Formats: sequence, structure tokens, C-alpha cells
Amino acid sequence: MRNEVKQQIPMQNSQRTMLASINIAIRCSNTNLARKMTSMKLLLCFFLFAGSCFLRGLQVLGHPDYADALAKSILFFQGQRSGRLPVDQRITWRSNSGLSDGSAANVDLTGGYYDAGDNVKFGFPMAFTTTMLSWSVIEYGKRIGPQLGNARAAIRWAADYLLKCAAQSPGRLYVGVGDPSTDHHCWERPEDMDTPRTVYWVSQSSPGSDVAGETAAALAAASVVFRVADRSYSKQLLAAARMVMAFAMQHQGRYSDSLGGVMCPFYCSYSGFKDELLWGAAWLFRATNDAFYLNYTRSLAANDDTDIFSWDNKFAGARRAFVDKDSSLAQFEHQAEDFMCRILPGSSSSSTQYTTGGLMYKQSSANLQYVTSISFLLFTYAKYIAPSKHTFTCGNLMVRSSTLKSLAKRQVDYILGQNPLNLSYMVGFGARYPRRIHHRGSSLPSMATHPSRIGCQAGFQYYSSSSPNLNILTGGIVGGPDQSDAYSDDRGDYSRSEPATYINAPLVGSLAYLAATYGS
Repeated sequence: MRNEVKQQIPMQNSQRTMLASINIAIRCSNTNLARKMTSMKLLLCFFLFAGSCFLRGLQVLGHPDYADALAKSILFFQGQRSGRLPVDQRITWRSNSGLSDGSAANVDLTGGYYDAGDNVKFGFPMAFTTTMLSWSVIEYGKRIGPQLGNARAAIRWAADYLLKCAAQSPGRLYVGVGDPSTDHHCWERPEDMDTPRTVYWVSQSSPGSDVAGETAAALAAASVVFRVADRSYSKQLLAAARMVMAFAMQHQGRYSDSLGGVMCPFYCSYSGFKDELLWGAAWLFRATNDAFYLNYTRSLAANDDTDIFSWDNKFAGARRAFVDKDSSLAQFEHQAEDFMCRILPGSSSSSTQYTTGGLMYKQSSANLQYVTSISFLLFTYAKYIAPSKHTFTCGNLMVRSSTLKSLAKRQVDYILGQNPLNLSYMVGFGARYPRRIHHRGSSLPSMATHPSRIGCQAGFQYYSSSSPNLNILTGGIVGGPDQSDAYSDDRGDYSRSEPATYINAPLVGSLAYLAATYGS
């Protein structure tokens, strides 16, 4: 493990302007001239100072503009929408798509999100995305401020789709639309796609406890989000969550086993299904306070040690979701702290590597998905222990709430541009960000500029082009740099240049906390 190195960020022009204006104000106040200055001159000093603070996407008093990043991180989901788009769609280069999804199985599976830069709807990562967006609002709803309505809309777009997946056919849970292999051999806009829109599902004879447990968690978490805002919808979500969780518990098995090679290597259930059963039960318990779900988790005896949290492995997230002031849940608190000790640099039990620039480095492919998810857990546990000033130890390392927050903040700041390359990994944020992301809709001409169809193979001329993407997928977080903090901005390097919904979703909560704490 490399020691973390704090990066010294070069002073931006906006900061120089701000310091200069402060010096002007100080000189003014220390001379006789200041006492004779007119109100217009005082206002000029003020506006020179204030104007430098409000340059969007740049640093604000040494911090990135978290409020701007929060708004963009939520806006990103509009670029991933499938189905008939609403009149208030703000990413306007997107158009309607997938309007016949589900027809192959005589059901309506329109809506939902494309997972990343392709045109497939994978239920497993979409459900995780929904759970994490919902958790972000549950945990930080009061801090999200003017973005709360947009965050709820992003959750509802996914939850509506998951309801369709859960409730249309008794004994079935629909878990995907679109043939992944065929789709990945084409480079075409979602509005043009003519690849097979094959429908996939799990059932009693072909179980999928992992995807069912995650879907139950998503529906339950979303029900909490809408408990006050839309009580009828919340009850509908919760009823579906109970039904899907019962299915997951009664018919156990990995969905990637049941569906053969269809979901692998795209979204295999590598961690098995016990973590999703624990995760689903955690969210049903949180949504209902029904002891049945708490007792069920204890029967699982899920004591697996882990140093990761992702769309596939939910053990760490489930334990944090259970943590409360109830002393009977102390076992989950200890497990949550064990996880933190595996993440923190300087901990004797740490198994997490860091780049020279200070970024957590878990895996070579789409590493930022682990960074955003783990940072979210660090922030939420710090929030939990702060009021009581609770501490714990990782060997000789004393861990406080501030310890966790400091590490999580450094990860978010790195993503937003405070890194060796001074490059923001959020598209459309800051002066420098990835321009050649691995994303079909973003790289191809929009329907407005090129209304005629672009075929499956014809689109590869845009894929192979060295030019920047034609459309900006505002707010999307790409996979991120390598272990040496290097990034090539190469559309063909999907492991680093592809954005995904499950990278963004946890970051929403972290940005909400930071925006409320540090302002904008």
C-alpha cells in the first residue's frame, strides 16, 4: 500500500482574483482613503471578491463547487433514460427509445435506465443504482436542497420500471431487456437500435435470489423516499418489495447460473446471493420495522469479511444499513467498523491500495465505482458516530468521525479534479474533463442533427474517431485512472472511459453532504 500524498493544486485564476480583491479591501480599510471611499467603490471591492467565488465548476474557497457537481450528478440519469421521454427532459440530445421493450414476452417493460454506454437494460445493476439513489435521499434529503425534486424523479424513473418487472407476471421477475452480446457488436444510438430486445427473467424453476434480493432492496428503499411525498406510491412499492423478497428467500440460486452465459461476463453474480438476501432484508427491516427481516438476517450467519462494496457485493452496505442506536444491532456496528479498518490507510488490517495521488484503487476496470460506493459508506458511518463522539481503533489507529470524513472527502475531491492531472472525471464539470467517453448516444450525432438512421456497423466511424464526443453527457462519472493516476481519454478503453449509473448513484449522497457542509 502506498502512503497517501496530498496534492498541491496550482492556484486558479479565480483564486488569484479573489486574493487580489481581498488585499484591495484590506488596503482600503487601513488608509484614510478608505474612510472617504464612496459606496460605489466599496461595492466594487465586494463584487470583485464575490464574482470570483461563483465561477461554476471551479474551486470555491479551496473546494470544488459541490453544489454544481451534485446537480450534474443527478442530471446524468436523464442521459441514460429508456422509454418515452417527458416534456421536461433537459438532456435534449436524447430522444424516445425502446418503446416496444417487453413485447417479446407480451409484457410492458418500457422505461428504466441503460446501465452504461450501451443500450441494454440490466436489472441487477439498475436495482443497485435505485437503492443507492434512494439511500442518498434518505440519508441526506435535507441537504440536497433544490435538487431534491430532481433526485426523486431519477429514483421514480427506475422504480416505475422495477415495479413493471416485479408485478406483471406471477412467479416471474423480469431482469433484463436486450441481447447483450449482439448489442455490444453494434455502435448505434438507442433511438436507432434494431438488435434483438430479448426479455430475460428468473422464476421458481430458474431462481435468482441475488437479483431478486437487490430488486426488493431497491423497491423498499424507494418506498421510504416517497413515504411522505406520495403515500399511495410508497405503499405500492413496499408491497412489491415484500413479494419479491419472499420470492428471493423461497427460491434460492444465482441468476447468472439460471440464465446461463447471458449475463456473464457482463454482470455475473460473483459474490453469490447471500449478500443480496442480507441487503434486501436490511432494507425491508428499515422500511417496515418488522422483526421478521431482522431475525432472517441472523439466520443467514453472514459474517463474510470484505473490503469492497459494489453492485455485486453488498455485505458492507447491508451491515451499515442495519446500524442504528438499537443495542441489539451492535453486531452490525462491529462488522461495519471492521470494514472501515480494511479501507483506512494506516490501519494494521487495511487491504486497500492507494495511488500516489491518494485515490483508492480496488480494481483495474471501472475503479471509480468502488471509490464512490465506499466513500458513501465512510460518510454515512461518520454521520452516525458523530453525535455520540464514538471512536474505534484499527490496531494503533484511532478512528473518529473526522477520520472517515477526511478520507471520503479526499476521494470525492480527486474525482472532481484535485488530482495529479488536474482532470475532473465528471463529464461537464470543471475546465478539463473526459471528452471521448465510451458511450454510444454521446458519441453519435443526435436525432436533431442527424434524423436519418445510423446502422449497427455504420456507427463505428464515430467510435473510431479521435474527435471529442458530439454530445456532452453532463454529470457522468467515467471508470477513472489507472494505478499510476494516468488517464488517456480513449473511447476504446471502456474500462476507464465508460460512465455507469452505479458509479454516479452513491456519489449523489456524498455530494449532498459536501455541498451542505462547504457551500457553493
